[in-house]
Amino acid sequence: MGLKDCTIELDNPYNTYYAGQTVNGRVTFTFDSPKKIRGIVIKFAGEAETKWSETETKTDPNGKQYESTTNLTGQEEYFQIQYYLLGGKNAAESELPAGMHTYPFTCALPPTLPSSFEGEWGFVRYTVKVTLDRPWKFDQDIKMAFTVISPVDLNLNPRVKDPFKLELEKKFCCFCCASGPLSLIVHVPVTGFVSGQSVPVTIECDNASNVGVEKITINLRKLLAFHVHTPRRETKRKKELVTTISMGPVEAGNSQTWQQFLQIPPLPPSNLVNCGIIDVDYDIKVVAEATGMHANLDGNIPIVLGTVPLESFQAPPPYTDNPPVSSDIIATETDPSMLPTQPVSPASPPSNGAGGALGWNVGDNKAYPNIPPPTFAETSYKAPTISGKNDSEFTRIVGGIEYAPRYPTYAFTPSAPPPPPNY
Repeated sequence: MGLKDCTIELDNPYNTYYAGQTVNGRVTFTFDSPKKIRGIVIKFAGEAETKWSETETKTDPNGKQYESTTNLTGQEEYFQIQYYLLGGKNAAESELPAGMHTYPFTCALPPTLPSSFEGEWGFVRYTVKVTLDRPWKFDQDIKMAFTVISPVDLNLNPRVKDPFKLELEKKFCCFCCASGPLSLIVHVPVTGFVSGQSVPVTIECDNASNVGVEKITINLRKLLAFHVHTPRRETKRKKELVTTISMGPVEAGNSQTWQQFLQIPPLPPSNLVNCGIIDVDYDIKVVAEATGMHANLDGNIPIVLGTVPLESFQAPPPYTDNPPVSSDIIATETDPSMLPTQPVSPASPPSNGAGGALGWNVGDNKAYPNIPPPTFAETSYKAPTISGKNDSEFTRIVGGIEYAPRYPTYAFTPSAPPPPPNY
């Protein structure tokens, strides 16, 4: 039979790296009988692709209608690195004995790579493929995807540190009599967040109209744009609902105020910097649904999703009925933001206090000691397969054909500082 098993192991326990880091690992083959090969090739690749099909009805010269389908695509290649782990292109045939064979590898990632992304009409994907170059037979490929993150430090963007207030108002006309206004004020203390945080949203509804509000909904949305350029340039847009919260109703002539929190799951950072064919943005959509046949009142708040949270975010003290204690020692013990943190890879805790696993010391928030290190959690948006046009029936996919990137995710609260007084 020959090849019994093959594994690809990376030095990062999450198979996740920041752009500019070095990927180290090893590939292990297990043969149940001697194997004749010319060489073992490893290939690292980073690329983006967008694609969809459009069908339209056309008429031929004889007046007969038919359907024509056009495949539209967009592609970007970020890097390709390929070399032999054993043998060479013109090497003589050799035989590997039965048993286990392990080969280490390394690859330095370019510093300008966009973050990994998987979507309905496109992706940014990074893979490593190992090929057994076999003489007079089909090559055998082993392929695995890994995640690359382009850091987005919210502390370097002054615009996301300011509060945002959305003020909406409309008047209804009922039976030729104008009513008072329906007013909605929505505010957030900042507009920059990271995965794992909760967005605190304050909603004030003053319904001075004679029309009831059935409910008010706040939606965290992912705003996507996919661009193709072959055989023509087109853009396809999609608004994906991430999470939603509803409240109400608010009867005519009544007012009400809510404090709500939108939990952010693992998501790609905003913008996909250095990717020219996929755009990723986020907003909070607010909708007040009026009763009857009246139009709704709605608006949106743009937000930025980063990979490093705002340093001004502080963990709240635990709730207690006891009066606060001013002791510095107790305050240090109860306030997580005062505790020292040292980001370390779980796979290799430092024995000398100097760093974690290889490829782990970039983007770990050492510049912000009060910010705890993130974990790297899988997003719910998965690729159905990472098999591509250059793969064959002999290609084995390590870890299953489905693939979900991992994104920096934080586990501290609150998600934002409280709004300033009189805001």
